[in-house]
Amino acid sequence: MIAVESLSGKNVAVFGLGGSGLVSAHALAAGGARIVAYDDNRERVAEADRAGVPTGDLRVADFSAFAALVLSPGVPLTHPAPHWSVERARKAGVPVTGDVALFDAERRARIPGLRLAAITGTNGKSTTTALLGHLLAALGEKAQVGGNIGRPVLDLDPVPGVAVVECSSYQIDLAPELTAEVGALLNLSPDHIDRHGTFERYATIKAGLVARSRQAVIGVDDADTAAVADRLSAAGKPVRRVGVFDAEAELAALAGAGVGAVGGVLFAAENGATRAVGRLDGIPSLRGSHNAQNAAAAVAMAMALGHTAEDAASHLATFPGLAHRMEEVGRDGAVIFVNDSKATNAESARQALKSFDKVHWIAGGLAKAGGITGLADLFGRISHAYLIGEAAPAFAETLEGRVPFTMSGTLEAALDAAAAGAAADHGVVLLSPACASFDQFRSFEARGDRFRALVTEHLHKGEDA
Repeated sequence: MIAVESLSGKNVAVFGLGGSGLVSAHALAAGGARIVAYDDNRERVAEADRAGVPTGDLRVADFSAFAALVLSPGVPLTHPAPHWSVERARKAGVPVTGDVALFDAERRARIPGLRLAAITGTNGKSTTTALLGHLLAALGEKAQVGGNIGRPVLDLDPVPGVAVVECSSYQIDLAPELTAEVGALLNLSPDHIDRHGTFERYATIKAGLVARSRQAVIGVDDADTAAVADRLSAAGKPVRRVGVFDAEAELAALAGAGVGAVGGVLFAAENGATRAVGRLDGIPSLRGSHNAQNAAAAVAMAMALGHTAEDAASHLATFPGLAHRMEEVGRDGAVIFVNDSKATNAESARQALKSFDKVHWIAGGLAKAGGITGLADLFGRISHAYLIGEAAPAFAETLEGRVPFTMSGTLEAALDAAAAGAAADHGVVLLSPACASFDQFRSFEARGDRFRALVTEHLHKGEDA
């Protein structure tokens, strides 16, 4: 754990007592702060009490006595309205901050040699974060992975090396002075508008991470991030561009610095010259064009940290992949079962649909803005759709007359029907819901775990038949 010494001897309010909030409270206390922690969920307050965290009702506390409010990233800072704790802090003139900001300040002030590689983007940031951590460890670095990917950032060890940190837009919004050795912005598409008000504000927050980083790695596969790369490069920022291209001639978009994928080959551009440095084809954990971009970004970040592209790319094949992200969870003859439960929006589901033909698609849940209308160009890849959850009627309207579909309702019914359908045409059973999970499951992880268990049951039935 990294003790937060910057607030030693001061009164600090902590709101939000989930995983990162509890770790923040312990880190502040370890650094000598006098904390008062609270949550709107009484069970979490009770858990914090049992864990030895000082708690108190911040609704009636004197905020003028606090030096800071440490807010968990899941708590609204600005939209749809500031949380009441934020309103109370602002009224009292108390700064509001988050765990990533505290981590960055501590490492720069008190942990010599701990470099920060920070990754953000709408999609792909978890895979890129895990992949970069894998590559750096294989290259002999003391690499620690944390942040939005799972391990709270203040739970990392205060030792020299590289902290590879996934940053959500919520965390970046709470860390306006975050300064990484290398920062990556992978892509931008509408998401979390309910928490940021507009796409423009969301994009500005994300772009702030690379704007403040000493070196930037930026995806150029969409116009919004390509514009960020051009703007920062024009301002003198060292920028490595990354992307996925149809032909080697298109690698000119890297502007002489970066990593691009063409087919199954990775190319590195340095000092105006481009060379092949590795291959991606045949690596199941990096299947699909979106993972080609993730791989390009991870290799480019490794280059920014002092490694050669060839050395970094040589370890791509040993990457095990991440659960719930294009995760192959079983095979039944020619039929592949793929768990892509992390695809909680249409753009993320697009990446999975692009990676297969004869798709038996399980989709639905709690829909996000736009539904699946933007996926129409990929409907030809879908043999049949099996619709679940609240979004099923709306998705059915979009698919009507274009893709055969079944109103399955539940994941259990969808898996049974999809497995039978895929067996008939040697297809792929793909759970890539394009929706949040909260109508039927507590998290995308729980949804993916259930899918994995159902596939296992299905395969065992086949063995026993």
